[in-house]
Amino acid sequence: MENFLFYLFSILTVMSALLVVVNRDAVNGAMFMILSLVGMAALFLLLEAYFIAILQILVYAGAVMVLFLFIIMLIDVEKTSKRMPDRITLVASLVGFGLLVFGCMYLFIDGDAQPLEAVKPLPEGATTDNVPFATASRSLGYLLFTKYMLPFQVTGFLLLIAMIGVIVVSKKISASGDAESERPKRA
Repeated sequence: MENFLFYLFSILTVMSALLVVVNRDAVNGAMFMILSLVGMAALFLLLEAYFIAILQILVYAGAVMVLFLFIIMLIDVEKTSKRMPDRITLVASLVGFGLLVFGCMYLFIDGDAQPLEAVKPLPEGATTDNVPFATASRSLGYLLFTKYMLPFQVTGFLLLIAMIGVIVVSKKISASGDAESERPKRA
């Protein structure tokens, strides 16, 4: 049953992620991205990483995607034409997909992809007290604020820049179309 659920949620996640990329309507793409994130959360639940699954739902599928939908509707993204992609785009997409599949096969077929420490069994009588960082939340917090502190801060800074960009883009020029009227007058 667990294998069936794994394959079901994996197919759901991959198919909805493909629909995010292929779909030309921005709102539908955002909805498929929410579905993809929910599928990822279900995979985390199957791995018994409950904390990360709840974070995935609350933070990504909840807050971030609601923000994306708000931005999409705020800037009034028009639907693009339903034309077929040109030949160069199609060939480049197929080559990129082929390289991705080949890279994944190379990583996972080769036996040296995982370090031996990652697959060692736990010692006899191991509990969460004597195994370092046994809980997912403790190890995640430790890694975020030690080894990955700089990427964590850079990500926060990029999100701040994106918010400022949305505020700037969402400001509309007055109905008369005169940009001078919105500038503050100098004395």
